[in-house]
Order: sequence, then structure tokens, then C-alpha cells
Amino acid sequence: MLKKSLLVVLALALVFGFSLLNESSDVTTAQSNNWKIGIMTGTVTQNEEEYRMAEQMLEEFGPEHIIITTYPDRFMQEQETTISNMLEMALDPDTKAIIMVQAVPGTVAAVDRVKEVRPDMLFILGAPQEDPDVIATKGDIILNTDDLGRGYQIAEHAHELGAEVIVHYSFPRHMSIEMLAERRRMMKERAEELGILFVDEDAPDPTSDAGVAGTQMFISEDVPRKIAQYGPNTAVFGTNCAMMEPLIAQAIEAGGIYLVQCCPSPYHAMPAALGIEVPDDKKGNVPWILEEIQKKVDEKGASGRVATWPIPVNMMYIQAGTYYAIEWIEGQFEERNNKARLVEIMEEIAGGTVALSEWPGTDNYYLYLSDHIVF
Repeated sequence: MLKKSLLVVLALALVFGFSLLNESSDVTTAQSNNWKIGIMTGTVTQNEEEYRMAEQMLEEFGPEHIIITTYPDRFMQEQETTISNMLEMALDPDTKAIIMVQAVPGTVAAVDRVKEVRPDMLFILGAPQEDPDVIATKGDIILNTDDLGRGYQIAEHAHELGAEVIVHYSFPRHMSIEMLAERRRMMKERAEELGILFVDEDAPDPTSDAGVAGTQMFISEDVPRKIAQYGPNTAVFGTNCAMMEPLIAQAIEAGGIYLVQCCPSPYHAMPAALGIEVPDDKKGNVPWILEEIQKKVDEKGASGRVATWPIPVNMMYIQAGTYYAIEWIEGQFEERNNKARLVEIMEEIAGGTVALSEWPGTDNYYLYLSDHIVF
């Protein structure tokens, strides 16, 4: 009750404050340098790379322009905290845009609450976990990996790596997410067409009472069992970020095949799983980390059996979203949804061609697909 009361007070303060602001000034955003962008990510426990990219944006543009906050690890049970943390960023009248990666359950409610008092706010939402048709009506730009395209792609990728079995680790909450469920269906369908046995394995949900530790312990114990049961040409894939470090480490240790992360990136769990320490002067240096991963994979005798995407996907969403929001705030373009400029920004970051396709029935929910890099 106290938390809800606080939210009401904050909302009323915003309404009152912004009515005064609108009456007292007609100065446009582009004419002022007093802008801020709020970036919301998970904690370093759930997915460190997203938070680190937010820190890089803070370092690049300074605390006068970038605000960072996080959603709770137990975001399913603590959605009011997600809402209040987003509202807190919106309390600052200089905040013109909010970028959230990952857009976990509770994002739709948080955006709705902010829009009640800040209808002018630009929202860029990455890696969404709520209904695509719903969240597309909430954010101005939605960015997600092409999980539908990845269904067939991962199965074909496994076949190219010589896999005879794919073990798919997930849990009911993730399988209730339409895109993840459809990706699994397509992966299974294509795997079976290619003669690959597809095995479903339930793991503990890291947002449940078992927590991240329970999920990681299960993965650490089960992966060696599965590879012993089905043989060394067993490939593993998991749908949750907290699974990735033990999944990578145990797949390599047990002599299996590691296909790719749920959120593909050379930074996502690979350095920790392979014992790579990233010095401060190498953070964000993609060519360096790719070279170090290759060295470790070679040392462990896993060459040709470990893969990822060459560009850190969720880091890309935060970086590209920040650059895009700044250009919009500064008036370099007026449209809230400018696909052509978004593609250009992503290509500048990636150093190559980027293709974005739209989720059916939307013009702002963009799906991104990349080729794999095999070490």
C-alpha cells in the first residue's frame, strides 16, 4: 500500500510539474542541451554486458546526460519495483528518452505509468518478453533478435557443426513467451528434418525460489549427464541468460557442442566460462575478445564446436538506441520511428551490413539476425 501511495504521489508531482513547464516555456528540445536519457538494464547477476554498456554510455556522454537504473533480479515478483524505478527516471523533466534492455515482464505496465505523466517520452525497448503486438503499441522502437528466424538457423547451424542431438533447456515461463515458444517449435521441426534428435529439458526458473544459483547448479550437473547419455555430438542450447556460463563451461568440459547464447554475444558468459579476464583497456574491444576466445577454445580442444554471434546483440541495442535517441532529441530527424537512420547507426556500430525485418502487423518492432562465428 505504501509503495502504491508513493507512486501516486510521484505521478501527481509529475502532472503538476509538467503543466507548469508547458505553460512557462515554448523552448523546443533541440534548442536546449539540458537533455537526459534514462537507461534501464538488468543487474550484473542476470546479464552483466547490458549493464556494462549502460556504463559505457554514461562514460561517453557524462552523468549530465545519462541516467542508469536496473530492474530487480526477481522481476516477475517485483514488477512494482520496475515501475517505480522507471518512474524515478521520468521524474527528471530533462529526461527525454528511456531505453530498456531487456524489456522484461512489467515493462508494458511501467511504460503505461510513465506515459500517464510523460506522453512526450521516447521509448526504445530491447529484447522484449511480453506480447509482441502489445509491446509494439507501447514503445517507439522495439528491437529484438529474430527468434523466429533463429529457430531454423540454430538447427541448421547445429547440423553444420556435426550435431546428432540438440538439448533445449528452458522452463514454463519462457515457453509461455510466444516468440520463444515458436522458435523452439521451428528449431525442433528443422532439427528432425535434418535427422537430429531434439530433447526438451526443464530447468529451474532463475526468478523462482531456486534463484540463479539453483538454475546454474542444475545446468552444471545436467549437461555432463546429457553428453554422457547421447554422446559427444550432443549440442546444447538454453533460453535464459543465467544458464549461459555453466552451459558453455560444461559443454566444453564434457566434449559436447555449444551452439550459441540465448542473447548472442562474444561477451555474454564466454569470458567467465573460459577463464578470460578482460582488462579495463580491452572492455568493448570486440576483435580482442574474439581472439582471446579462440585461444581458449583451441587450448581446450574444442575448435569447431563453440560458436556465438560476432556482435553483442543486447549491447548493440543499448548503444544504437542511445545514439538514435540523442539524434532525435537534438532534432536531426523528427520521426520517432526512423528505420533508415536506425539501420545506418547499427551498421556504423557493426562495421557491416545490418538487415532489420518487421514483426508482422507492425512497423516499429524490428527483428535482427546475424551469422554465427565458429571458433
